Amino acid sequence: MTIYGYFLSSEEFTPAELLSQARAAEQAGFQALAISDHFHPWNGEQGQSPFVWSMIGALSQVTSLPVTTFVTCPTVRMHPAVNAQAAATAAVLTGGRFRFGLGTGEALNEHILGDPWPEAPERMEMLEEAVQVMRRLFTGDQITHRGAHYTVQNARLYTLPEEPPPLYVSGFGPQAAALAGRVGDGFVTMSPDADLVGQFRRSGGGQKPVLGGLKVCWGTDRAQAVRTAHRLWPNEQLPGELPQVLPTPAHFEQASQLVTEEMVADAVVCGDDEDAHFDAVNAFGAAGFDEVYINQIGPDQQGFFDFYRSRLLPRLHGEDNRS
Repeated sequence: MTIYGYFLSSEEFTPAELLSQARAAEQAGFQALAISDHFHPWNGEQGQSPFVWSMIGALSQVTSLPVTTFVTCPTVRMHPAVNAQAAATAAVLTGGRFRFGLGTGEALNEHILGDPWPEAPERMEMLEEAVQVMRRLFTGDQITHRGAHYTVQNARLYTLPEEPPPLYVSGFGPQAAALAGRVGDGFVTMSPDADLVGQFRRSGGGQKPVLGGLKVCWGTDRAQAVRTAHRLWPNEQLPGELPQVLPTPAHFEQASQLVTEEMVADAVVCGDDEDAHFDAVNAFGAAGFDEVYINQIGPDQQGFFDFYRSRLLPRLHGEDNRS
């Protein structure tokens, strides 16, 4: 049975708003939370970017839902050993309900210390080595590691959960899906692509969980919802590897001038058409996903939660209560 969760957007909302959304999501019947991990927002209109580890600590105190990072890059901005300590503490605070989503990252967040931004194959190598380092640290043993990308000397984690947090690896192409199958405890991807799910499962993923996410903009005025989605998230429609290599929000704003409202209207569910929302979310389950996380764009959060509580979630769970 598919799990339906809420996706907390750290780029668009303040810490207090994210905590309020987490409580509202649990009350509405969502079963889990995902939260993004960024240093920058994608553009100035979004306007926020709190530190994810502070947010997870706060979330652990206001909700009982599982929390997954969507996703953290553990390779450049923060060393894998530091990420391992953060993840272990998050798992302790949440009573074992933390899952660590990992990816190769974007220059937008990872270039800030002046480090070079490697090409994709090297970033995948770095991620694989980072996973090895973190798994060794989660044992509680003192470790020393000297690899191609990272050095760890006499490091030991003392605050550990009863079980290591699962490491879910993100990817958007077949090579990344294969990496997730080889080294991850699960797979994260943002489109309902059955071929990628199959690649993950054939590459060692087996029956491990596959997680996906999508953005919607619920509202009673569809045209206004389209304008809101276009104003806040045009970057979602940028093609290919461009989102991984642009270094600043200003660059994303420049590139996003090429994204029209019509492009957003075609790609993002906007408005209050129940069938459109159902089809977009249900497509993930049909493609073999185990968990789907939905994010509401814009300020009308309560309307979204009311709509999903009363209409969408019962229908998605096969309890269609439509009159």
